[in-house]
Amino acid sequence: MFLVLTEVAELRLRAFLQASSKSEKPAQGIRISVEDGGCSGYQYALNLIHTLKPDDLLVQQGRVNVYIAAQSASLLDGVVVDYVEGLTQSGFKFTNPNATDTCGCGQSFQAGDCSPAGVACR
Repeated sequence: MFLVLTEVAELRLRAFLQASSKSEKPAQGIRISVEDGGCSGYQYALNLIHTLKPDDLLVQQGRVNVYIAAQSASLLDGVVVDYVEGLTQSGFKFTNPNATDTCGCGQSFQAGDCSPAGVACR
């Protein structure tokens, strides 16, 4: 499993984790997954996690623990996560070599012969 956070993305995620550390139940890391939905079939999900799932895959990125949902691993292999800031839009940007088509907002994608029913790619 290969996933990369850019330096800016790691910095932004560390800020979210640091803010979480002041709460009663601090987050243990970030979970990245792919869910059915969006205008192209799949959409990315990025969440602070407090409880690990037994099948999560750990991808250590600098000082951030990134957990990949096992059912999303084939769709996230090779993804680069960046954080971009602009006048009209700021947020995390995913560059996915598995995507065969993306929507205009960049938050959803299609991936070859994979179906949006959570079936793994061939």
